[in-house]
Amino acid sequence: MSHTPTTDSGAPAAHRRRTRPGTRALASLAALLTATGAAAALWLGGGTATATATASGGGAPDEPRRSEAVTPYQQYGALEICGLRLCGEDGSPVQLRGMSSHGTQWFEHCLTEGSLDALADDWGASLLRVSTYVQEGGYETDPERFTDIVSRVIDQATARGLYVIVDWHQLSPGDPNANTALAKRFFTDITARHGHQDNLLYEIANEPNGVSWQSIKSYAEEVIPVVRAGAPDAVVLVGTRGWSSLGVSEGADENEIVANPVNADNIAYTFHFYAASHRDHYLSVLDRASDRLPIFVTEWGTQDYSGEGANDFAMSQRYLDLMAAKGISWANWNFSDDWRSGAVFREGSCAAGQFSGTAPLKEAGVWVRDRVG
Repeated sequence: MSHTPTTDSGAPAAHRRRTRPGTRALASLAALLTATGAAAALWLGGGTATATATASGGGAPDEPRRSEAVTPYQQYGALEICGLRLCGEDGSPVQLRGMSSHGTQWFEHCLTEGSLDALADDWGASLLRVSTYVQEGGYETDPERFTDIVSRVIDQATARGLYVIVDWHQLSPGDPNANTALAKRFFTDITARHGHQDNLLYEIANEPNGVSWQSIKSYAEEVIPVVRAGAPDAVVLVGTRGWSSLGVSEGADENEIVANPVNADNIAYTFHFYAASHRDHYLSVLDRASDRLPIFVTEWGTQDYSGEGANDFAMSQRYLDLMAAKGISWANWNFSDDWRSGAVFREGSCAAGQFSGTAPLKEAGVWVRDRVG
């Protein structure tokens, strides 16, 4: 199978910059669907995605969110960072909204045809973040297996017209430089298979912690060229200090990044929050930083920072309102049936294949589902 499908003009998709909206998206989508198999064609009649969030989320809880035959990828096409915002191939700002998987070493069975059907059509999401843990029984134990898992989920999400964040979920140790060699292998292998696809974004370090911004920046400037070698035009997402808090959790803020940005283009910086733990100061930093840096919230929850405990929907809504106003894209944590309150499905739902509607969802799942689409 070729890794450089041609567009309608005959040039390799991965090596051409943006053309007029619509034509490029549909032509590239056809190439992606060809790569993912004939069954993918069934999803050309997917749903519509909206570019801004609403406070209510819209629609009755059990109604499908998509009624028009337009998928998110068909609507927005190839993405890029334009100024401080994520934009579609026509240059218009885009806000993606969706879910992050849990670690695939534990919850691969929650990423199935049925669950992605629900995410795309029942939830009306535009984005899936696929989290590949490095340690904790993850990638380092079997690189080929975990690469195959990511590749399989990318194919399934692509068939549904979703955007995909390829998340290198380094967490402990907190210094991303501890896993540089593994990261280079992972991104080399993934981009060899999928680097031609315009629906992928690459998150190169999940939550750096206990390490300086300068060290994170050095890591980014070493790994981004590896991603670019296989996916020249893809948006790259760079983790920030203090568990991707822009440094706030370790006594800093966005100023250290503004003063010393990563030397690369078409990138955004990540911010994570958990509403029950991260209150007004964090919200204010996100507000201020988004006027100075491109920001992508690749992980957030309605609970405390461990993804547990009571939901704080009021504080969560304040974050969602800000992100809607600023056009900040987001992925909620997490699309699994873990016992914690932050997992959207009730325990046992994934094994039972129960994904659609509100019946299999926990309280947070119902609330988030109503705001994704």
